[in-house]
Amino acid sequence: MKSLLVTGYRAHELNIFDQKNKGILYIKKAIEGKLIPLVEEGLEWVVTSGQYGVDLWACEVVIEMKRRYPHLKLSVISAYLNPEEKWKEEKQDYYRDILKQVDYHGTVSHQPYNGVWQLTARDDLLLRKTDGILLFYDEDAGEASPKFIKQRALKKQEQDGYMYLNITAEDVQGIADEERREW
Repeated sequence: MKSLLVTGYRAHELNIFDQKNKGILYIKKAIEGKLIPLVEEGLEWVVTSGQYGVDLWACEVVIEMKRRYPHLKLSVISAYLNPEEKWKEEKQDYYRDILKQVDYHGTVSHQPYNGVWQLTARDDLLLRKTDGILLFYDEDAGEASPKFIKQRALKKQEQDGYMYLNITAEDVQGIADEERREW
C-alpha cells in the first residue's frame, strides 16, 4: 500500500471542543499505532480531508512521524476553498499551521462551500486516489458523519480489494487504560 486515507469523527462528535482535551492524546496514539506497521511496510502518503477532529490529529501524528520516517508524505485535500473561515480563530490558526507542514494541499472545488456535492466529490477523489482507509468510527457508539465514508469504503473493498482498517472507541479506551496502569 502506497497511500492511505485517514479520517473519522469530527471533534464535536466526540464532545471535544478544544485542543486541551486528554482524549486527543489517546486518539493520536491509536492512529500512530496503526500507521507505524504500514509505514514500515512501505506506506508513502497519508491523505486526509483536513476536517477539524480525527483528520487534523492524524496530520499531527504524521508530521511527528516524519522525523523517524523521512520518506513519509502528508496531504490535505479539502472539499472546498477556505473550509476553516467560519471556525473560531484558535481553530483557524491550528488548521493553517498544519497546512504549512504538509507536503501537498489542494481543494476539490476552487470555490467556497456551495453544497453537499463538494463533499461527495471530495470523498470520490480521496477513495479513488488512495489504496486504503484508516477510519476512526464506532457504529456501536451511535451514527455520525463517518458512516458515509465507511459505507463507500466497504463497497470499494468488496469491488476492488480496497484496504479497510478501523479504530474503535474500545481501541482508544484500551490505550487510555494502559496509560493509567503505567502511572
